[in-house]
Parts: sequence; structure tokens; C-alpha cells
Amino acid sequence: MHLFFTDVRTVRKADVVPGLSASEASDVLARFAPVPGTPVLLSESMWPVEPLCTWFRELALDRRSPKTMRAYAYTTSMLLRFLQARGLDLASASEADIQDFRRWRLDEAERTIGEAAWDRDGAAIGCLYKFLLRQGLVERRPWRAATRRRRTLSSGTRRDLRVRHMELEQYLYCRDVGFGGLAPDGGLDHGFRGWRPHRNRAACELALLTGMRIQEWSTLLLPELGLLDAPRPRAAEVELGACAKGGHHRSIYVPGDAMELLDPYLLLERPEIVAKAQRTLRRDHRDLFVITRLEADGAKVRGVLEGRTVTRSIRGMDPRLRRMAVRETGDGLDPLALFIGPGGRMLTTSGWDRARWAAWKRMKTAAATGGMGSQVPHRCWLFHDLRHTFALRLLIYLTRLALGDGRAQQLPMVTLLDHMNGNPLLQVQRRLGHASPATTYRYIRYLKDPMRDVDEAFRAWTAAAGASYADIARTTMILGDADAAQG
Repeated sequence: MHLFFTDVRTVRKADVVPGLSASEASDVLARFAPVPGTPVLLSESMWPVEPLCTWFRELALDRRSPKTMRAYAYTTSMLLRFLQARGLDLASASEADIQDFRRWRLDEAERTIGEAAWDRDGAAIGCLYKFLLRQGLVERRPWRAATRRRRTLSSGTRRDLRVRHMELEQYLYCRDVGFGGLAPDGGLDHGFRGWRPHRNRAACELALLTGMRIQEWSTLLLPELGLLDAPRPRAAEVELGACAKGGHHRSIYVPGDAMELLDPYLLLERPEIVAKAQRTLRRDHRDLFVITRLEADGAKVRGVLEGRTVTRSIRGMDPRLRRMAVRETGDGLDPLALFIGPGGRMLTTSGWDRARWAAWKRMKTAAATGGMGSQVPHRCWLFHDLRHTFALRLLIYLTRLALGDGRAQQLPMVTLLDHMNGNPLLQVQRRLGHASPATTYRYIRYLKDPMRDVDEAFRAWTAAAGASYADIARTTMILGDADAAQG
């Protein structure tokens, strides 16, 4: 079997389908695979493998992201191969077969996976069998319902939130030395040979001061921040939509400090990138979304996409469409994306990863020569660490503010309504876009180390009683035995 992922633009460019023009071939593909990146599984004789191909099409119609569809396709195609090696198919598989596949993935495959990755595999298999049930292709799922003592496909492992946050000195070292190419003392590093330090520093500041995920801040467009207006706003408010996690809309406040750090990039680096990219953009203009005007105060764009004049809501544009969006200025094509790379295209996640690793190497080198080792962690920073830092700092500030308001009112307790409106956890949850308060609640443990309180409590006890930890443990055991004898 062969797994492919559709791309209408590639088909249009190729023009090699016998008996069909490029536009006719792309129309046929668009009907079969309505979303770019839709998986297609073909047999050795190049026929679609059913019912998986129909299921992939349903995932595309349900607006699943290409990333999710790709992961589901790899998992289910592996499951199908595993079953076929046993002379089975999806309809004839038993619970034992599914559990054997799980054990193979975890322990016996050439490249094994962990419990967290298996839970994603289990979600894909569960979604597939829901589809098979709806289509009447199976009478029931090949596994029993979950109980308190027995799990279904999931591992049952509860994974704690790993929070890696930065102190102020660490953040400045990362932003200015790693990404900005400055020397550890804040001066110019004349040996710096990095690329676009103003862009990278501005991206760090934007990620930190807004708490956005990388797929959210890296796909921002100029009109969303009001950067096509004159004069430019000091602060901005962005309505996230299709690029937010799960497509859950929320409002993001971009403070003045983040906007101010964008200016050197917008005035110095970005025009140079756009000028160098004009030849590439003009060559690929048929594959771009060429915007002719903004509508509804910058909330919508109108332009030519795939030969048709269309109007699109900016909030509803997915990352793929945002990467294609360019504005016809009369002097050339200007990408609508805020952060761009070579060729004038929006920088992808892999592009940002390359910038991150380059910054990490600079940080380690500068720390080794400048005695700044305390500012460099044992593992490379992730852009998501900036989101964790935002959450923790905001939670600390709002908690102190709430305590201060309670003291100022000189009340034994605030009213329930005031508590609900000013609850720091709920405010941080809204800012981060967490679907459940339980996710935000996990940040609390990082506000103060509880083990430090335990140490302090036992230290006071041992100082008063003159006992060691061993003495305390021995006494506790003796008391326990005495209680047991009395019982």
C-alpha cells in the first residue's frame, strides 16, 4: 500500500494526467479530497483502499487539520497492514488483535513509541471505528466498554504539565544574546553572522507578552495588528480564529512593548526581505492569494484566488491560506504575513525551529566564554516556554492584586460575585485559551515549591525536639505498631 497526501496546486502545475487538462484534473481531485493534505491510501495496483479513503474524505469535510489527518492516516494504515499480515481486515479484527497491535507499537516495532504517542494512536483507531459503525460496516467496536478497573484503548497514564518558565535574566539572555546576536554585556557582537535578529527578537517579545502558541503568533497578518494603518497603533487586540488551537476563538491583547519591538524589524529588515523576494513572488503569483483591497475595517480581504475573485474573513483564514496571501501595492507584491522568511513566504514552524537551535548554539558559546552558564538551561528552550512564562507571571500578578484588593476593602471575605469576576485562575484560563480550568490549575504548583514548605516544617520540628529524620521515622513506626496492637 502507498500513502499520499493531496495537493491541488501540485496537480495544476504538473499537467501530466492523460486525457485531462490541469484544471480538470485539479477539479476531480478537489471533489475527492476537499482539503489540501487529505490522505489517500492506494493499493499496489493503485486503487483506493476502502473504507479508509472514504473516512479520510470525511475527516477533511469535518475540517480536521492536515496535521491531524496525517497522524490518523499513518496510524490506521499501520493497523491495516498489521491485520492483513494476520489474514484479517478492519471488520474481522478482535479485541485481542487491537491489543496485540498496541503491544507491537509499544515494545516490538522497529521504532517503538511511548504511552503518550499510543494515546494519540488510540484516538485515531477509536475515530475510525466510530465511522465504521455509522456506515454499518461493523456491528460493534472490537473492544469492550471501559470500566473503573479496565481501560479501553487509552494507556490510562495521566501526564503532568511540564512547565519550563524563564526568569527575567534568562529571558533577556535568550532574546538578546541568542536571537538578537548581542554580546552578553549588551554590546554589539561584531562576530555575529545570524539572520534577521530584529525579527527574531520581536517574535520572542510577542510570544512572551501575549502567551500565544507558536501556530498563533507565527501566522499573524499585518492588518490584524493594525500595521497597515497610519499612524500605527501603540497597542492592539487580535481576534484569533482558525489559527487558534482547536479553532477556539479568543481575544488577545498585544501590549505596547511588543508593538514597539516590532518597529526595527518592520522598518529595517522586512522591506529588504520583500524586495529580494519580488522575483519569486511574481513567478508564483498564480499560486498566491493576491489581495486587491481590505474590507470591513480590515476584518476581510478581497482578491484573486485560483483564478476567482473571492472575499475572505481574516479571522477564518487557515495557516495555508495565510501563507499564500500577498497584497498588490503597485510597486510589487507585499506578503500579508507579519513574520516572513526567504522568498517572502510566512516562516513555517520548521523555519522557527532552525532559528531556535541557532540561537541555542549562540547562547551556549557565549555562556562558555562569558561566564553566563547560569542563564542557560540543560536543554534547549522551546517557544512554548515563553507561553508558560507568561502564564506564571500573570498568575502571580493577578493573585497579588486580588489579595491586595481584599485587604484594601478590610472585609473578612469578598463576595462570591467579586471572587468569580476577579479569580486569577479564570482570567489566566481565558487569556491562554485553555478549554478546561484544570489545565490552568496545574500552573499553581510552580508558584511555590511545596517541598520547601515540608523541609521548613520538619526543620522546625527537629530543632525543637533534637531529632533527626531517622528518629522521626523510627518513632512513627513504633507508634504505628502500638496502635496496631491496641486495635
